[in-house]
Amino acid sequence: MSSEPTGGSAADATSERRPTLLVIADSLSYFGPKGGLAADHPRIWPNLVAAELGWDVELVARIGWTSRDAYWALIQDPRVWATVPRAGAVVFAVGGMDSLPSPLPTAVRETLRYIRPPALRRQVRTAYQWLQPRLAPLGWPVALPPKLSVEYLEECRTSLEYMRPELPIIGCLPSVHLSDAYGKVHAGRPAAVDALEAWGREKDVPLVDLAQAVRPDIFSGEGNPDGIHWGWNGHAAVAEAMLATIRETLAAADSGDGDAADGVTATADGAR
Repeated sequence: MSSEPTGGSAADATSERRPTLLVIADSLSYFGPKGGLAADHPRIWPNLVAAELGWDVELVARIGWTSRDAYWALIQDPRVWATVPRAGAVVFAVGGMDSLPSPLPTAVRETLRYIRPPALRRQVRTAYQWLQPRLAPLGWPVALPPKLSVEYLEECRTSLEYMRPELPIIGCLPSVHLSDAYGKVHAGRPAAVDALEAWGREKDVPLVDLAQAVRPDIFSGEGNPDGIHWGWNGHAAVAEAMLATIRETLAAADSGDGDAADGVTATADGAR
């Protein structure tokens, strides 16, 4: 008797038919009030959104990711490649890190982990953590200039458009913070917002304003003590804003393009 399966269960078949919400993000997507959480934690915003839509979710994220890292994930991560064909929508929830003050080059921060021996690495990391908040009030330079942030996001958009022209793509405006690690300074945010909004208008990419959603959570002191990640109210507010934007985008695609692929119509129906 053959040991190969003869067929999947009804639950498997249902799961295969469901669209997937693909989220490429930074740590704001999976950190809660006490720290980082597993990608399947039910209270982080990507899972709140997927649960409301009746979709699956694929969260591809890491702490410190910028729009450049989102592009690298899109072109290098096989999980992303596997998800794009069945995606109902793609959310690029990056940009907040881009706009934070980074007076010490990002490359320095990224390469600290490679320093050997470990004792030297700890000394260098301690020095970096001492300098960063003291230099951050300069407000400049930022981790990734707005022009480059938009260029990387546009590379992401055009890559997805080539593969699936009908696939809805959602962007985000940067969050706000009260982080001591960044001197409670966010002078780079206005320029980043201007650049992202111009890109969104030009390329017809809807943007979710994370700052508007999480400002009450951050400034109430109910978020993460680090002053940059959110509490549960912040995640719920982002989920609400994201849901509204995704539903509007899907409805517009469903009613505005008679030649759109059947898969888009199906995802729009499932999201209502």
